[in-house]
Amino acid sequence: MPLQISDLSNAVLHTHYAVRGPIVARAQELENLGREIIYCNIGNPQALGQKPLTYVRDVLALCEQPALLESAPHAFPEDVIEAARTILGQSKYGLGAYSESKGMRFVRKAIADFIAARDSTSGVMQASNPEHIYLTDGASKGVQTALRLLIASEKDGILIPIPQYPLYSATITLYGGRQIGYYLDEDSGWSLSEQMLEEAMHEAIKEGIRARAIVVINPGNPTGAVLTEENIEMVIRFAKRHNLAILADEVYQENIYKPGARFLSFAHVMTKLSEHEVSLFSFHSTSKGFFGECGQRGGYMEVRNVPEEVIAQITKLQSVALCANLPGQVMTYLMVNPPKPADPSYKRYVEERSHILSELAQRAKILEEGLNRIPGIHCQPIQGAMYAYPSISLPAGKTDEEYCMALLEQTGVCVVPGTGFGQKPGTAHFRTTILPPTRQIEAVIDAVDAFQRQWG
Repeated sequence: MPLQISDLSNAVLHTHYAVRGPIVARAQELENLGREIIYCNIGNPQALGQKPLTYVRDVLALCEQPALLESAPHAFPEDVIEAARTILGQSKYGLGAYSESKGMRFVRKAIADFIAARDSTSGVMQASNPEHIYLTDGASKGVQTALRLLIASEKDGILIPIPQYPLYSATITLYGGRQIGYYLDEDSGWSLSEQMLEEAMHEAIKEGIRARAIVVINPGNPTGAVLTEENIEMVIRFAKRHNLAILADEVYQENIYKPGARFLSFAHVMTKLSEHEVSLFSFHSTSKGFFGECGQRGGYMEVRNVPEEVIAQITKLQSVALCANLPGQVMTYLMVNPPKPADPSYKRYVEERSHILSELAQRAKILEEGLNRIPGIHCQPIQGAMYAYPSISLPAGKTDEEYCMALLEQTGVCVVPGTGFGQKPGTAHFRTTILPPTRQIEAVIDAVDAFQRQWG
């Protein structure tokens, strides 16, 4: 008899990942039937028209096919050739061989330098240890490694924001742990509330759950919120008080649109507070920001305030998969080590980066303002990241899943219902990206407006 669904573990059967769920499957069916679909369900920039950075793809091309260095040396700027030669020389065997489990050391050293420069205060560099940095297949693999390390039994719980990115709920379920949801405050722009954190901890203790860590996504997915330094300090104090590790998902750190807002890393604030007792796992990725290289699967995890014997266990977990893919490692190197002002590629690189980020900021504003003009829909300010998470008023007896499926069927707009991310009881939302070209963003607003006025 072939394998039956009854043979599968409950952990697998109960694992859900909303951004690629049944609504997306239906969208693909409709597309195969000839319908035009606008995919707003997932942060996949190049699938929605964002062009790759020229410098990045040129260097990667030379690394993938080193013969081009000899056969077509004049087809590429000098700094591109120099970067490719450096990468190939440091990697020793090129992109077709395994690296060490943590990832190529010169890449980890470049990441450590990037972190130190990013988090410097008044010109004083902050230290980062390359041996505590792991190259990962996108940030997701780093998150999964950290959660695998932390969840030891079915009584172990992880605090996750509500709403949250479904990677966390899905992975916690798959690893047999417990989700401890803490609500973000929608009325104050999805900020964190210490009271809500304490309430979540109190409920977990009542249920006999041992909280192991708190997840913070900054800038927020799906909310688009950007945390203040005071909010970050509060989370660090809370984690220390309850003996929690912090998982800082910081993949959108380049995506800041609100005037006056700025990204501050948890590593920076912890160093400023001289905090050495709270373990920190920080994640970054080449998939977001202005790179948008989702398919290359590049990313890293930095670990702080963890003893060497635990570092050895993380390395062991990383070794099971041998290493992160080499093109992704190169992408990560290029993300943290871009062209310098005197380099031939610098001007074009800055122009392309600025164009992408300014377009995203413009689309965020258009989407926020457009959604807020629609009766029954309210969207908090999109301060950062790549998403809007508006609340919607539903007719009695209707669900946000039904709303999003009907929206897809009638308009071809594919968004994800709020139930996939979590929301307060009695509320309904959907998540949409800001990534489609401006004309499509406007088409999405018009389609949602017309649908909202007649549905139900």
